[in-house]
Amino acid sequence: MENLGDAYGGRRWEGRDPRRVYAGATLGGLGALAVVLGLLVVTTPVGAWLGASDLRAAEKLAGTLGGLGIPAMFLGVVAVLPSSRRENVGVLVGAGFCLVGVAIFQVAYPERWTTGAETLAFETAMAYFVGTALAFWFVFTAMASFRTRNNPQGMVRLELTRKGKKQTVTVTREEYQRYANAVRSDGGETEQIIREIESRAEE
Repeated sequence: MENLGDAYGGRRWEGRDPRRVYAGATLGGLGALAVVLGLLVVTTPVGAWLGASDLRAAEKLAGTLGGLGIPAMFLGVVAVLPSSRRENVGVLVGAGFCLVGVAIFQVAYPERWTTGAETLAFETAMAYFVGTALAFWFVFTAMASFRTRNNPQGMVRLELTRKGKKQTVTVTREEYQRYANAVRSDGGETEQIIREIESRAEE
């Protein structure tokens, strides 16, 4: 009965592709670095080192770095967590809106930002707000579902596979811990635990 052992084995990636986890962690780290760099551009001489010699250029560079860094962090989070397809698509759509906001910012700042006949500050802010709100919501749901799966309270569902047939058994948290301890210790109780769970699955 492989699945019971797998359930208690503490597998590192829980069926996830390690390359996706590493890529997500890298993307999240780069996003955080971009946000920090954006802050440094307008508060330190870093802007001049990056070619933004005047204040307006530094502000534009900082806005661009920060605008790209935040959705990158959101994407990194859902890549690392075991998220659903719906959550992945939701964050991607939100990140897309953020990129639209950054693109409008590139066109608008500084000449068409808040002065002139056709200002684009409102459009930029709305596109970015919609994107970040959407992405944050799906990141939040991914984190909440991950926490629920890894912090069982009340009843726990176990999936058993025996001779190609799958069955689901609901047990209490205390029973779950007892089964886990018995399987981990391998003190001769494993077969008894298997028979007990199978009998409950047949009820």
